[in-house]
Amino acid sequence: MAGHSKWNNIKQRKGAQDAKRGKIFQKLSREIYVAAKQGGGDPDMNPALRLAMDRAKAQNMPNDNVKRAIDKATSSADGDNFEEVMYEGYGPNGVGIMAQALTDNRNRTQTNVRVCYNKNGGTIGEMGSVSYMFERKGYIAIEREGLDVNEDEMLMSVLEAGGDELEVSDEVFEIYTQTNDFASVRDSLEEDGYHLSTAELSMIPQNEIQLSDEDYSVLEGIIDALEDDDDVTEVFHNGVKASSE
Repeated sequence: MAGHSKWNNIKQRKGAQDAKRGKIFQKLSREIYVAAKQGGGDPDMNPALRLAMDRAKAQNMPNDNVKRAIDKATSSADGDNFEEVMYEGYGPNGVGIMAQALTDNRNRTQTNVRVCYNKNGGTIGEMGSVSYMFERKGYIAIEREGLDVNEDEMLMSVLEAGGDELEVSDEVFEIYTQTNDFASVRDSLEEDGYHLSTAELSMIPQNEIQLSDEDYSVLEGIIDALEDDDDVTEVFHNGVKASSE
């Protein structure tokens, strides 16, 4: 897999996301609305809704906001029609960037995403131009601080839960699953008493591209612009800051 850049990226983006809390809640409400609209308002019977609610909980979104989004989606057959679209593009040094969006107007969203790339040093690509660099996987992170579990014990828990792979660093256990197994692995680890710092379906890069500090700053500018767009829900990339060692 991609080493520990996934966890590092999560930490690096947290501060920037904290400054956009209101917009993040708006996007999460849309995800919850769409999931409930398509699969019903019971998270036990609707894995997509459960995942969206988990993401909202991880961002400390108020329960009232979650309930309003579900109630709006299930109160009538009418409503907004959203679809999920993935936009692919390039950053500095050929870094692959994938922007996932929920939109009710493809033309608007594509235009906005193109501007985000072009004005910040990137280039939007064709469908399939970047996606081959990534693999859709379940991703779970369990921080090790205060956790009295060694690597062998965690590996046993992961294998018994049905996970595919465990990566270990001093600060975190990172677990990868097949997409179809993600929900059951997540639930099994929670039942075992583990606190999951992150649990999500993600696009995991197959290879990473090393970037200078200057190029990485350009990449961050593209990501910031994409994340600031109302329709974009997640951004994935395979760029890492080159080690100074």
